[in-house]
Amino acid sequence: MRILRVKSTLSNRPHRLPWAIPCTEAGMTLPNTPQGALSHLKVLDLSRVLAGPWCTQMLADMGGGCRQGGATCRRRRHPPLGPALHAGGGWQAHARCNLLHRLQPEQALHHHRHGEEEGQALIRQMAVRSDILVENFNVGGLAHYADYASLKALNPRLIYCSITGFGQTGPYAERAGYDLMIQAMSGMMSITGRADGEPGGGPQRAGVAITDVFTGIYATSAILAAVEMRHRTGEGQHIDMALLDVGMAILANQAAGFINTGAEPQRMGNAHPSLVPYQDFPTLDGAMLLAIGNDGQFARFCQAAGRPEWAQDPRFTTNTRRVENRSTLIPLMMEVTRTRSTDAWIALLEDKAVPCGPINTLARAFADPQVQARSLVQNQPVARVEYARAAPETIANASYESIRTVASPIRLSAAPVQLRYPPPALGEHTQVVLTELGLDAGQIQDLQARGIV
Repeated sequence: MRILRVKSTLSNRPHRLPWAIPCTEAGMTLPNTPQGALSHLKVLDLSRVLAGPWCTQMLADMGGGCRQGGATCRRRRHPPLGPALHAGGGWQAHARCNLLHRLQPEQALHHHRHGEEEGQALIRQMAVRSDILVENFNVGGLAHYADYASLKALNPRLIYCSITGFGQTGPYAERAGYDLMIQAMSGMMSITGRADGEPGGGPQRAGVAITDVFTGIYATSAILAAVEMRHRTGEGQHIDMALLDVGMAILANQAAGFINTGAEPQRMGNAHPSLVPYQDFPTLDGAMLLAIGNDGQFARFCQAAGRPEWAQDPRFTTNTRRVENRSTLIPLMMEVTRTRSTDAWIALLEDKAVPCGPINTLARAFADPQVQARSLVQNQPVARVEYARAAPETIANASYESIRTVASPIRLSAAPVQLRYPPPALGEHTQVVLTELGLDAGQIQDLQARGIV
């Protein structure tokens, strides 16, 4: 798969985006790796922020290089998400940008401001050569030059995925949508956090932008389904993905329970509404997590904890009874769990098939031997790029030489995911992309001089 990432500035203030020499000319050697599972597909990426780039990153992970075309984290509308990797700051220096843009060669291209018909024409030219297009502009934002109807007429095989906050239809269709807003509107925050009246009680958001991430995953699944359908029909189709739709879908069992019974689920902290004991417990030196999902696991825990009588107590013999008597059982268990350290409990229960684990910080999680054995942190070189013309802050922040990223969790035996390319510099591949579209050096320089690239 080849992914071309193109960005607009979305700004009314004219400014140039830098264009850089190709990565191969900047001293970066591309590894000779097997083709990915999706290497036969070409993707044009017009997305930004998180949900769209998460989708295209997944596609790139499974198929090869990806080309970007703008300053995802540099534009005024979308400030950097994530800590700076070095003292200079700047869009390249931020962890989130490098996470999402690995494998994605980038082209800097103005195409969304009034009067930039040449940039729009380049978008259409790239779409004709693409199998898949991913965009997350507001509804109507690409009308008349890069919307589905316009591009379908040029390329009937195109699979066009639109990602918006609320979808292409309905009373909220034209609203912008953001992850935190969707977590609130979908009801997710109402069931996340500790109950009112408890210390720290009240609605809480998740620690990561889960709606954005899940939307990217659902979009990837929809795209692959459309690719499979195209094998039979020979035609592409439009995919309408909405953050709100996904936010409602991932309510999962909580939504199913409500729409069938009308009973509003309540916040329960780390406890489970229908499994007991299934929550965090205090230990001698901190806390641990017990995820006991059946009566056999509970009996084995009781035996190991020196309380075998609990498994015979009529109040606790079945999960149904334990749920009914949660307020009695949990305090009894907490008295016992405080007598050993977290590591001691894990060691005690590990060979008894009782699910138990630490509540790790990120530092402990990444130091975990299982995480290390699975090689879940990978170091990628980042080429030093010499800019022909670039914004001063970009030049100042383009000096770091490597970046660590979390490996893809997708493990395909015949087409393993490989990080073939590092995160690109802003506009790093503009010249390569435009050359492949048939433009000569003079035409590229003219577009650069007029601020189109």
